[in-house]
Amino acid sequence: MLQPKKTKYRRQQKGRMKGNAQRGNQLAFGSFGIKALQSSWVTGRQIEAARQAVTRYMKREGKIWIRIFPDKPITKKPAEVRMGKGKGMPEAFVAPVTPGRIIIEADGVPFEVAKEALRLAAQKLPVTTKFIVRRDYFETSS
Repeated sequence: MLQPKKTKYRRQQKGRMKGNAQRGNQLAFGSFGIKALQSSWVTGRQIEAARQAVTRYMKREGKIWIRIFPDKPITKKPAEVRMGKGKGMPEAFVAPVTPGRIIIEADGVPFEVAKEALRLAAQKLPVTTKFIVRRDYFETSS
């Protein structure tokens, strides 16, 4: 499960996710990718499930890049605890994703394989996504 080795502060405020992604919104490594179309928090477990889906379908060929990292702690109080008495303990780590953010990139496999692998990964994520291809990509017939 993805999480930071250490953080400066144990608890963080929720914050707001407004607007589109200003960075991480273009393919940087691979020829294929999935781009978020809405904003949401993606947990470390969801990212790991998506990664496993991609690697299994691609049969460990090619290469994948995960472009988001869960570094925001989400706190939760135990069940049936009265109001007050401070903020809860960190429960999980999430990555805030805004529209336009590239989540996963892939390369080194044919178009059809990449499309299906990333479709399977997108099913594991809480955001609607769009499959994108590098502009200068062309299929090699080998």
